[in-house]
Amino acid sequence: MEALWVACAFALGLLANRLGLPPLVGYLGAGFALRGLGLGETEFLRHAAEIGVLLLLFSVGLKLRLQDLLEVRVLGAGGLHLLLFALAALALVGHPPLALALAFSSTVLVAKLLEDKKELTTYHGRLAVGILVLQDLVAVGLLTLYGGAGVSPWAAFLLLFPLLRRGVGWLLEKSGHEELLVLFGLALALLGGEGFRQVGLSPELGALLTGTLLSGHPKGAEMGKALWSLKEAFLVAFFLEIGLREGLGGVDVAAVGGLLLLSLLKTPLFFALFLLLGLRARTGFVAGLYLGNYSEFALIVGVVLERAGFLPLGLTTLALTVALSMALSAPVARYSHVLYKRLEPWLLRLERKGLHPDQEPERLDGATVLVVGMGRTGGAVYRVLEGAGERPLGLDADPEKVERHRAKGRRVLYGDAEDPELWERLDLKGLKAVVLALPDLEAKLLAARWLKERGFPGILAATSFHLEEDPVLQGAGVNLLFHPFREAGERLAERVLEAVAIMGEVSHGRS
Repeated sequence: MEALWVACAFALGLLANRLGLPPLVGYLGAGFALRGLGLGETEFLRHAAEIGVLLLLFSVGLKLRLQDLLEVRVLGAGGLHLLLFALAALALVGHPPLALALAFSSTVLVAKLLEDKKELTTYHGRLAVGILVLQDLVAVGLLTLYGGAGVSPWAAFLLLFPLLRRGVGWLLEKSGHEELLVLFGLALALLGGEGFRQVGLSPELGALLTGTLLSGHPKGAEMGKALWSLKEAFLVAFFLEIGLREGLGGVDVAAVGGLLLLSLLKTPLFFALFLLLGLRARTGFVAGLYLGNYSEFALIVGVVLERAGFLPLGLTTLALTVALSMALSAPVARYSHVLYKRLEPWLLRLERKGLHPDQEPERLDGATVLVVGMGRTGGAVYRVLEGAGERPLGLDADPEKVERHRAKGRRVLYGDAEDPELWERLDLKGLKAVVLALPDLEAKLLAARWLKERGFPGILAATSFHLEEDPVLQGAGVNLLFHPFREAGERLAERVLEAVAIMGEVSHGRS
């Protein structure tokens, strides 16, 4: 039976992926298809689904940073959007907890899209993730309110929970970097969930708060990455279970259509709130497109509401609505930068005048080389150029990375290479070369094409991680390519040969 579930989920997940849709749309479809064949949920599948949800909440806790949540634009836009969209949804569904759950955007989908586009650390990426975490916390509150049993007096001891942080951090440091790290993370998520369940509180809340014990720890991000695939695998069981529970027999087509139309309000509402809070039109538009969908947390809350007898519509109707909203949102978000370019003349008219917190530079102040992307490669390029007497200037879309370089005395400014406004307004006079040291191919191509449109006459260099990328980059205007993996090996071989030659000379001198 398990083999059939996995095979069906893989087949439809692969089909969804090929169509440019999130794989979880395929997983839900697999559940509906298996139900249509007469199969139903089992105890094993229910346990696997619960583990997936606990791992998801634990991963959210790992990323929870108080400073991100307290950022005025996260609190302002995120809080107001929750309130306004929930009021609009309330008119349609007539049930406050479900209306609030429908205001959430998909943490799984948005994080995956941002990660694929290498935009998790950009300004709009951080803004979107901060709002998602805020929504997740509200979701956990709903789960606790409607999913908990009678609270035990032993729950008072949970006030001592933060005291475990040092001990848990010490164990994390001792867990290495491989299977022990994954096992430790899984154990923490399950223990946190079960511990809270035993005192009558929501296990989801327990998993989230256990994750916060390691938030900000140097190895916390590594644990999150190590658990990513495991979490995704168990979440497949959650989506399968939803489809297997009732199938498509009880779907309310009118409700699905109405809720999908309502979801179209999410992006413009986010966009308006971001503009109101002083952000640039591009940041508001791109972040709003990423957040314009329903969340898997709406399903999780829906399951809890159904158990408590408070769900006003069928769980299958809710599941189909969430799946279709993700299917519609994913391709649009993937091409958000291209869409913004086409709509830019109209969107810019709505932008508030004056300085913006995500303002980008227009002058390079005498720089001779522009290094775009100040990661390890870009940072090394900057150091070598500066040592050779050039005047490099760095650009990066990660505000924290910009501040780290500035603290070291380097000239680095905030700038998003995928923003057409950056290249349209930037004064390129006196610039000999531009180095595109970015991890994402699409970002390098967009930057190269815009520089080519501007008629940039200097050297345009870029990193290429795969040989098949070379002709594409060259077609976009790149005239100097560097292959980090291959050329690093060649450089290492050269240094080995130099060392061997030196040793030979020394040995010859001694003899």
